[in-house]
Parts: sequence; C-alpha cells; structure tokens
Amino acid sequence: MVAAGNALVFAVVAVSFLLGAVLAVLPLPHWLLWARPEWVALVLIYWCIALPHRIGIFTALLLGVLVDVLEGAVLGQNAFSLSVLALCSLLVYQRLRVFSLWQQCGVVFLLIGLHQLIGQWVQNLEGAGARSLLFLLPAVSSALLWPVVLHLLRGIRRHYRIS
Repeated sequence: MVAAGNALVFAVVAVSFLLGAVLAVLPLPHWLLWARPEWVALVLIYWCIALPHRIGIFTALLLGVLVDVLEGAVLGQNAFSLSVLALCSLLVYQRLRVFSLWQQCGVVFLLIGLHQLIGQWVQNLEGAGARSLLFLLPAVSSALLWPVVLHLLRGIRRHYRIS
C-alpha cells in the first residue's frame, strides 16, 4: 500500500512539473515574451513548501537540467538557479505556510527574482545578458500568478490526498 502511495505522489508531482515545462515553452506573442511567468519555478516552490521531505534540491537540479535543454540555455544555468531557489524555499517553508496570500506573493517575487538574477549573471558571463531590468518582469508576473498556482496545486494535492 505504501508503494502505491509513493507511486501516486511521484506521478502527480511529475505531471505537474511536466505541465509547468510545457507552459514554459508555450509560444507567446512577441510583446509578452519578457513577462513570461516562471512556471517550473512556481511549481517547484509549491512542492518544496507542500512536501519538503520529498521535493528538494536534487529534484530542482534535475528540473533545471530539463529546463536548460528545453530553453537551449547554458547547461547548468537553470540547474544552479533552481537548486538555489529550492534551498531558499526549504529554508523558509514553515514561515511561508503561515503567511497571508499577499505576503506569500512577496516572498515568491523575491525567490523568482533571485532565480532571474542568477540566470542573468550566468548570461552576463557568456556576454548575452540583458541591458535593462526587464529581465525581472517574470518575477512580477509569477508573483501575480502565485495565488492561482497555489490554489490549483493545493486542490490537486487534497484531491489525491498527497502528504
């Protein structure tokens, strides 16, 4: 019975990450590209908060390599930044659970902003970084979408009784 429960947890979490990866590469209009939310990072933050004993830095590392391949980024760029994101999420998950929704949005903005800053730093090292602060727009859009992601994934977690 425990093995079936672990398989269900793995399947639900894997499908949510896969859906986040699909949304991350979904074509958008040119004017909206700078504000594309960081879907994979949002899903990772949620699962690190909801299941800190199962989802962590190793999961973030694997997801980061997947995102690097999907986006054609320098191999390790997203792996490193998502690992830092997971570490920070795991460090504050107990506080984040009791914050109000808007306080959570603020923390998500900071976490995704850190993720974006690390990615920008790596891109600057290779000479392809942005020249303005527009690279932080995904942090804003991700923070604004956090309530939707939170309620959707919480509903799925409760429906399948994942703990």
